[in-house]
Amino acid sequence: MTATTGDVWLPFPADEIDGLPEGLNYLFWDGGPDLPGDPADCAYYVVPYMKGTTVAVRPLAAMSAVQVVQTLSAGIDHVEPGLPLLRAGVRLCNAKGVHEASTAELTIALILASLRGFPGFVHGQDAEEWRSGFYPALADKSVLIVGYGSIGAAIEDRLVPFECARVTRVARSARTTGRGPVHPLGELPALLPGADVVILSTPLNPSTQGLVDAGFLAAMPDGALLVNVARGGVVDTEALLGELVTGRLRAALDVTDPEPLPKGHALWHAPNVLITPHVGGSTSAFAPRAKRLLAEQLTRFAAGEPVRNVVATTG
Repeated sequence: MTATTGDVWLPFPADEIDGLPEGLNYLFWDGGPDLPGDPADCAYYVVPYMKGTTVAVRPLAAMSAVQVVQTLSAGIDHVEPGLPLLRAGVRLCNAKGVHEASTAELTIALILASLRGFPGFVHGQDAEEWRSGFYPALADKSVLIVGYGSIGAAIEDRLVPFECARVTRVARSARTTGRGPVHPLGELPALLPGADVVILSTPLNPSTQGLVDAGFLAAMPDGALLVNVARGGVVDTEALLGELVTGRLRAALDVTDPEPLPKGHALWHAPNVLITPHVGGSTSAFAPRAKRLLAEQLTRFAAGEPVRNVVATTG
């Protein structure tokens, strides 16, 4: 194939990324007010990480020659509103392979911290109180993973040593894996009553927006734990608040709706909830993996070879 040239907008300085191919003009932009060059000259746009939709889509309308839009997140919902601004044929790529380890780590941490009562222990330490007692274990629990892509599979990898009674997998459509069947979303009503822990790792799209509504939550058994490492919009916040206030369910949330969660929001002080500020992928593992991905993708792009992780094509 014919080699490709043009400007590449990167959220890292080019000299910090080993293995970038020659022949491309690398410009650094991390989402600041000043654009690094003329958007019309950009051939490959790497979206600044965790800067939100406004920043992500800001230059898109003027990117008349862009061929690839690359996110450094697993989700693409922050970029999707800008896709109609692009010409047909632009490939949108996500960061599959970058966030699996970190997000799966946090998922396990949230489950263990919530079940074993860590928030109460922290408050007890602040108050110099020795809060001993018996707490739920992850061992012997039935776990339901809703959203069984690469992150969902990585979560299951890390659940294996914890001696769960059962792990059930759900995705948009049914399939079979080496670990067993993946059930379609339509089977959730039958699966939820048997789940002690429900993990959300699904993308945010029209089929998952508000998926966890009052009916979904009502189908979960008393005392069950909901863990959200997906997107806040997958959960109906008001419906979840209703269940938390009664004490019937517990929740551990790395994402919320709205996000960031504003001061004064009822979710901050709801009982039985543990909240982390969307840090599933924000670890020391991010930059090395993101830079390797960019070097690999841009090497393929410069050589005129197909890029990987294509999740949508405009037009």
